[in-house]
Amino acid sequence: MPLPDSGFDSVAAFYDALARLVYGPALRRAQQAALDAGLPTGSVQILIIGGGTGWVLGEVLRRSPTARIVYLEASPRMLALSQAWLHQHLPQHLAQVEFRLGTEATLLPHERFKVVLTFFFLDLFEPVRLRAIVKHLRMALVPGGVWLLADFAEPRRWWHRALLWLMYRFFGLSTGISARQRPPIEAELRRTELAPTPAGIFFGGMVEASVWR
Repeated sequence: MPLPDSGFDSVAAFYDALARLVYGPALRRAQQAALDAGLPTGSVQILIIGGGTGWVLGEVLRRSPTARIVYLEASPRMLALSQAWLHQHLPQHLAQVEFRLGTEATLLPHERFKVVLTFFFLDLFEPVRLRAIVKHLRMALVPGGVWLLADFAEPRRWWHRALLWLMYRFFGLSTGISARQRPPIEAELRRTELAPTPAGIFFGGMVEASVWR
């Protein structure tokens, strides 16, 4: 039986190409902006959840080359692509990254992280599941830690709403994500007593990056 949230197996092979086709470099620039604004240096413990095909590993390790990373991914194919990416591009960092197949429930009760990184991940879940995920991840964040967010913004224009509708329709059919529209990401993060610092706005205001402390 497949893991919960493992539906991205079906799009793993072309996910990055599809993102570039629709959004150009905007999604990657948002992730880079969040990292530039909030990623600590040094041997910090970092949790990357829903990291996709592995590109983000290079961005993290170039900025924080001694970091220790748990790379948590529910899609076996995405996880395999991420492992292959690191082997090919940054093999000297292999010992610093633990690739783990699973969801937030896979985290061990004692695990704590200086950084939690959710890039284009929280938008995939309906509000009840989103609240549970945010609560679980907040418990894994050490006092004084940072939560780096890059995601789709609350739609402000008609074309934002139209493009989001198409996106949720496509990924709902192809991957089985539970969200049918953008969930209240910021409200759930604020419920955990975190506050944001903006890090950038991209793609005509449709994509935002922020650092939560």
